[in-house]
Amino acid sequence: MGETHNHDHNHNHNHNHNHNHQPPPAQAAAPPVMPLGSARGPLFPPAEQLLQLQYCIHSNPSWPQTVLLAFQHYIVMLGTTVMIATILVPQMGGGPGDKARVIQSLLFTSGVNTLLQTLFGTRLPTVMGPSFAYIISALSAINDLSDGNFRSEHERFEHTMRAIQGSLIVSSFINIILGYGQAWGNLTRFFSPVVITPLVCVVGLGLFGRGFPQVGDCIEIGLPMLILLVISQQYMQRVHPVAQSILERFALLLCIGLIWAFAAILTVAGAYNHVKERTQLSCRIDRSFLLSSAPWIKVPYPFQWGIPIFRASSVFGMMGAALVSSAESTATFYAASRLAGATPPPAYVVSRSIGLQGLGQLFDGFFGAVVGHTASVENVGLLGLTRVGSRRVVQISTAFMIFFSIFGKFGAFFAQIPLPIFAAIYCILYGIVAAIGISFIQFANKNSMRNIYVLGISLFLGISIPQYFVMNTDNAGHGPVGTSAGWFNDILNTIFSSPPTVATIVGTFVDNTLEARHSIDDRGVPWLVPFQRRKGDSRNDEFYSYPLRINEYIPSRFL
Repeated sequence: MGETHNHDHNHNHNHNHNHNHQPPPAQAAAPPVMPLGSARGPLFPPAEQLLQLQYCIHSNPSWPQTVLLAFQHYIVMLGTTVMIATILVPQMGGGPGDKARVIQSLLFTSGVNTLLQTLFGTRLPTVMGPSFAYIISALSAINDLSDGNFRSEHERFEHTMRAIQGSLIVSSFINIILGYGQAWGNLTRFFSPVVITPLVCVVGLGLFGRGFPQVGDCIEIGLPMLILLVISQQYMQRVHPVAQSILERFALLLCIGLIWAFAAILTVAGAYNHVKERTQLSCRIDRSFLLSSAPWIKVPYPFQWGIPIFRASSVFGMMGAALVSSAESTATFYAASRLAGATPPPAYVVSRSIGLQGLGQLFDGFFGAVVGHTASVENVGLLGLTRVGSRRVVQISTAFMIFFSIFGKFGAFFAQIPLPIFAAIYCILYGIVAAIGISFIQFANKNSMRNIYVLGISLFLGISIPQYFVMNTDNAGHGPVGTSAGWFNDILNTIFSSPPTVATIVGTFVDNTLEARHSIDDRGVPWLVPFQRRKGDSRNDEFYSYPLRINEYIPSRFL
């Protein structure tokens, strides 16, 4: 700060002498970089690419490795899928057989969505997984219909399912319009590294409730998984050069296998025969009854539960959820671009991916998924954990999703992995995504007090406001906003229960209104602007252009 003051002082001092001259340019001579104190350690300059990635977005591992890594992506996204089905299906009145079918249709729609996003959306290696943002509005739809006169629970399940499908279909148009109308991309033009940092951090940190609190549901399975994963994946790979490449990439699968076997031994040995029902649900491997009730082969088809029902009351909540899933995906895409060795996604790429996410949600509504999809945070963490950011790996993982969604018995076999095992993995994966968020601050001035203020307020409110909303939301999906208009409550409760959405709102507003003009350089805007324009950086086309020369056939205004 001292230098700028002196500069201004001299400038005013000389003002009488040079009336006709332009003031000297501010950045003409950079001050020499002094070593820090008496330390002579290296100063690390900002680096756009992570040099320790072994495969970036274009480069592909060998085929056997690609298939195994793809299977690993499938297993990681399975946790969220099973968790969402476990929360919603029993409340809708569905039995184990319904839950198996819901998991199958979620997997099928995830596979199709992921394939579309990696081919025509962002082209980043992100798996599209079911989103927790839709749960509040799904619960309020369940609650609306719970007092109806249905002959059986199964009929109530199907009716609720059709109501949720109807609201998914209607609300998907929000994303289609925002995306293909370029509005969402234009919003990201207001971002700077100071906004992206808390945004991506909060996408990881905001999911803290899905980490250790769920490991604690069954500590004797979850904790060994967490410790074993850290030791085998990081410390053991230093033992031998051959161990390094195997453990770094596949330790996750090995650990899941070992701990799952351990859980099976505990179950068979009768360790859980006389404990509480809740502990049995999270620890035993035979409590979900998925294997016995899943069909051998069943292809998900449109309207498999019946024709969708359109009810105004549940549509508005879903619209809020559609906005939230866009905000979450955008943050996840920034993290993925960094972990895949690509440049930050330009505005037009973010736009078309959100538009495609809207089309994907329309597809979810047709095929009877319970919730819409968003870019899966845990799978982006997996890119960082294995150091393989290859796009092909994610495209192959869609084959596993679609295969296991059609051959139900095989899919149900893996869906029986106890949830505390997944929670232990998430403890590490969400942390990696949050840490990647921190690395974006290197492109702005880290020592500007203004930036520290914007960062601090966005980070803290981005975690604290949603925490208040989540703590005060009951099982029926009623949150703290309690006006007489139910649709208004649903929208606000959904939007403010999502950390990335709150961080986007707070960060973008404060960063663009607080001394925004004077501190353009401090905010890191000059670094980010070239990446946001289509022709701004030569690498944009390399990472984000369509496959196979499709570009030549699409009118340029849609590109």
